[in-house]
Amino acid sequence: MSDAKSRCPECRDVADPAFRPFCSKRCADVDLARWLTGGYAIPATDVAGDDAEDDSPSPPRETH
Repeated sequence: MSDAKSRCPECRDVADPAFRPFCSKRCADVDLARWLTGGYAIPATDVAGDDAEDDSPSPPRETH
């Protein structure tokens, strides 16, 4: 893809070479804020049997 036809991932305007791949500092800052606040984080799901509690040893049982 050539620079002349690149589009800003935030607003879809034509990208400015000075802020590539964005069109402006504002769009670059919006994207950076998403990274810093976890907006691009991949949601995690718990896998059965993958609890922190399961990893700890159980206390010894008293036998009488």
